[in-house]
Amino acid sequence: MIADIITISKEIQSGTPVFASTRVPVKNLFDYLRGGDTVEEFLHDFPSVKKEQVDKLLEPA
Repeated sequence: MIADIITISKEIQSGTPVFASTRVPVKNLFDYLRGGDTVEEFLHDFPSVKKEQVDKLLEPA
């Protein structure tokens, strides 16, 4: 379920989509990947994000 992965609320980061139960914008993950970093590097830098959240988000439809 997408609500387990992403939260959008005006009270959190002014409505920017963030990983659920964190203040980490989802955009940060894509910026890391676009820049050549790995998922592991992203998770290391943002330990409040769970690997399961990233895996579900990146899962093919």
